Amino acid sequence: MGRSRGGLTTKVHLASDGLCRPLALLVTPGQRADCTQFIPVMDKIRVPRVGSGRPRRLPDSVSADRAYSNSKIRAYLRRRGISHAIPEKRDTIAARERRGSRGGRPPGFDTERYAARNTVERAVNKLKQFRAVATRYDKRAYVFLGTVTAAAILIWLRS
Repeated sequence: MGRSRGGLTTKVHLASDGLCRPLALLVTPGQRADCTQFIPVMDKIRVPRVGSGRPRRLPDSVSADRAYSNSKIRAYLRRRGISHAIPEKRDTIAARERRGSRGGRPPGFDTERYAARNTVERAVNKLKQFRAVATRYDKRAYVFLGTVTAAAILIWLRS
């Protein structure tokens, strides 16, 4: 748990599928930046295959907001061959335009895929339908992770 002016805080970082079901969860202190937890959350994704075989670890595509727009995350996705829809930050666009032809080519952006980003927001909303997750009365981060995991399991069982 992280300490802030409001007291002890935690953040839930998650990846979800197209049906708003959580695929991977991670609980961190509240003051931890979102972009630093992108790769650990992506590494936790395991989707079982129908029948036998190893679980699937690579998503088809990733949609994220501007908080995840940095070169480290884009290089990670490029290295793993995952297409993405992550908008650039305004200061990054301005810096590239200021450099002119040396600024490089802007990254591709698919607006249709980005429109599907709300599935993560809806997955968070489904988690917060559980009062224990919404109120965060747990004093320890590992207990809160267990509460969020139990809520995620119930979401999967209901879908």
